[in-house]
Amino acid sequence: MSTPATTSTNVKPSLSGVRIKARKGAVKASAKHEPSVFRDQLYKYLETVSEGDFEGYTNKLITAGANLEFIKYSDALFEVLLVGGLLQPGGNYLDDGAPPSPFSVSNVAEPPTVDEVKKYIDVLGKVMRRYKYLQKPLETSSLPALLQNCAKWPVAKRDKLAIATGLLISQQLANASCLVNLQKDQLTKDDTALNIVTVVFRTILSQDPSMEAFSGHLKKGGIKDILLFFPPTKHDVKHLESHFKAAGLPQVVDFYIKRQYAIIKETITKHLKEMVEATESADSMIEYIKESQTENLLPETELVHCIWAALVASVDWSIARPDQVDAMVMKETKRISAVLAPFCSGGKTQIALLNVVQVYCYENTRIMKSFPSILKVLYNEDCVSDQAIIYWYQKGSKPQGRQHFLQASEPLVKYLQQQEDESEEEE
Repeated sequence: MSTPATTSTNVKPSLSGVRIKARKGAVKASAKHEPSVFRDQLYKYLETVSEGDFEGYTNKLITAGANLEFIKYSDALFEVLLVGGLLQPGGNYLDDGAPPSPFSVSNVAEPPTVDEVKKYIDVLGKVMRRYKYLQKPLETSSLPALLQNCAKWPVAKRDKLAIATGLLISQQLANASCLVNLQKDQLTKDDTALNIVTVVFRTILSQDPSMEAFSGHLKKGGIKDILLFFPPTKHDVKHLESHFKAAGLPQVVDFYIKRQYAIIKETITKHLKEMVEATESADSMIEYIKESQTENLLPETELVHCIWAALVASVDWSIARPDQVDAMVMKETKRISAVLAPFCSGGKTQIALLNVVQVYCYENTRIMKSFPSILKVLYNEDCVSDQAIIYWYQKGSKPQGRQHFLQASEPLVKYLQQQEDESEEEE
């Protein structure tokens, strides 16, 4: 029996689906040049658009995003669009002969204005809303790196990036956490960080001047203390007030002071609650409050809010029957008044206290009807004067439940006005 003939060439076995790994050195060598390849490909899209055609740039960038790896090269993308080219570590431009980007915030004429920079950011905003995955690398990687490295750039170039950053924050395309890198010593020591955030703040406020919006942006970004942007030798309210008032931003000073008051009030309120729980005397509480006031220079208008909030927090109104609520209200108000009275010397403070009580009663419907009884106790315990109650009634009340409270307190107000008229006649 004959055996089959063997072929002269033996076929080697192969594994389907197996990828051959490139040598690490080769991978690093090619990766080193990838951002510049991405940049050159991006330029091909941008070069076809006429200068000033922002709608055209928008369309081309959206098209480019469908073909280029924006997520992989997000840092390179934002370097091109925000500062006009790729950067080396340290902030200098990559010197490889490539021209500046045809479309970039850096192309804005000098001195830069918010309106001109906004044209570029509006394009970037449309692209980012189309490719939502770009927001995270922008606010966590690209912007922090650019802001950290911009100390080496001319002032006008820094201002362009600062204005762009302010617009990105105000349009919620990035949050203020990108500013944290500016708090590093090498940027704060010579006012670089302070000058940049001043432009950022001015830009944010130019889009929405409300303190609520401004505060919201900083809170969302975790910016807890503006003083950290100042040089270490200027970490005080005096320098902050001087700088921002000179920059035409007094609202930033107001924001900072209110923020500091809020922190102090929170501390005082917490400690007073602990003193109430420990059943400490009114005299002990008054002594603590006076010490805190001297140390922190907290105005009485802010202080009465702490005292009322802390002392009324221990009261459980639900334990009283409906027919007992008014008596309980008067008893607790008298207890609180013993601590309040020493800090209610001025008319503004008394109006502030009346509004604190008004809002509290509005939010606690169980005692809403007892508002006139609270006024009587506060008046009898010398926490508020007749003039303060009349002023509050005529034009000083808060909008919360205003009509109800004015109507409920009308008999008391008429009585006080009558007493005033009689006193004037006797004189």
